[in-house]
Amino acid sequence: MSSKLTLWLSGLLMLSGCQQTVHPPMSTVEQVDLQRFMGSWYVIASIPTFLEKDISNAIETYRLNNDGTVETVFTYHVDGVNGPLKKMTGKAFIKDTSHAKWDMQFIWPIKADYRIVYLAEDYSLVIVGREKRDYVWVMARAPQISEATYNEMQTRIKNWGYDIEKLKRVPQVWAK
Repeated sequence: MSSKLTLWLSGLLMLSGCQQTVHPPMSTVEQVDLQRFMGSWYVIASIPTFLEKDISNAIETYRLNNDGTVETVFTYHVDGVNGPLKKMTGKAFIKDTSHAKWDMQFIWPIKADYRIVYLAEDYSLVIVGREKRDYVWVMARAPQISEATYNEMQTRIKNWGYDIEKLKRVPQVWAK
């Protein structure tokens, strides 16, 4: 196991023991059509884990497995858009019949809370949050969204009880 990954896991375990602000339960979307949700999503912004700080061209790709789990591949560049390409592969376990609550596992045996809290009707934009309000991801099917849409997503995230000052845009710079 890489030292960075070990450090990340240690940090998560330490944070899980910290006292958290009490929030009302985080609602999820009513229903997710898993077939429509599968595919690639560009990470537009996030309250990043320490592994996601200073990354660019981040893409999360989902593929539904025959056993009902979701193969998850997270690719990104470090140290700028021309920096080294990194890849993390994980698996999601669907926790409810709405398909909106998942347990995300990149390292066995740790499973992290993953909630689809906003999903555009046309499946072009999603916000994934966590009950603890510690991390959040805004993702889209395209590498850019309008400023008005981004502002709307920020407002939603703030209204759910997140510290909006921690939300960071993820550079998406792709050659045409």
